[in-house]
Amino acid sequence: MSVITAHATGTFCWPELSTTDVTAAKRFYSTLFGWAPDDSPMPDGGAYTMLKLGNEDVGAMCGMHPEQLKAGVPPHWNLYVAVASADDTATKAASLGGTVILPPFDVMDAGRMAVIQDPTGAVFSIWQPKGHAGASRIDEVGALSWNELYTRDTEKAGAFYSGLFGWRRKAWEGPMPYTLFHLDADRMVGGMMSMPDDMKDVPPHWLPYFQVEDVDAAVARAREIGGTICNPPMDVPKVGRIAMLADPQGAAFAIAKFNPA
Repeated sequence: MSVITAHATGTFCWPELSTTDVTAAKRFYSTLFGWAPDDSPMPDGGAYTMLKLGNEDVGAMCGMHPEQLKAGVPPHWNLYVAVASADDTATKAASLGGTVILPPFDVMDAGRMAVIQDPTGAVFSIWQPKGHAGASRIDEVGALSWNELYTRDTEKAGAFYSGLFGWRRKAWEGPMPYTLFHLDADRMVGGMMSMPDDMKDVPPHWLPYFQVEDVDAAVARAREIGGTICNPPMDVPKVGRIAMLADPQGAAFAIAKFNPA
C-alpha cells in the first residue's frame, strides 16, 4: 500500500483515541494491531501519542481533558474529516444546525481543527492540514478502513452531512436498512444506520473500523488482553466479516476483514 501524503477534502483522515489510561491503551492496541506508540511532548506538559504502523502514522491517542472527565464523557475514538478551511466549515456546520463544541484553533504548525456535534448528537472533528496531512496509511490491515455513524435520526443527520461535505446518500442493498455516504461516484467515505433499541442508553456517535487479517483471531486476542466483545464476529453479505469491540477503558471500535471487491 502506498504512503498517503494528502487526503481529499470531505474524507476521513485521522482517528484519535481519548482515554482515561494512556499507558494501558498503548499496551492494548500495540498488542492487537501492532501499532508502535511515539510520544510527542505538548506545550501544557502532557504528551500526544502518535500511533505508527511501520514508520507511518495511522492515528493517535491522548489522555482525556479534565473538562471531559468532569462532564462525564467516556473514553472514545474521535474521527477527523479533511477540509479546506476549518473556519468556513465550522461556520457552515452551525448554519446547518450543528454545534461547534470547540471553535477553530491552530495545532502548532500541524494544522487547524475544530470539534463539531451534528444535529442528532454525534461528535466529530475537522482538520485543515498544514504540516501534517493525517494518517499516511489507510484502508489496509492495521489502519482505519471504514467510518460508521450511529444516529436516531438518519434523515436529519444525512441532510446535515450532505450539506456540510457534499456527501451523496445511497441506500445499501443489504440485509438491513443502511445508508452509504459517497463523496463521488467512485469514493465511499462512510455509512450510517439507525440505532437499534438495545442502544437506547448510548449517545449517537461515529464508530471507526480497523482492518485485520483474521477477525476471529483478533477477537480472541482482544478478549485475552482485556477487551470487551460487544458484537461477536459475523459475516455481512457483499462486505466481509466484522466484529465490534471495546478496549479495557470502554472506547468502542470495530474490526473487519473486507471482501476484496
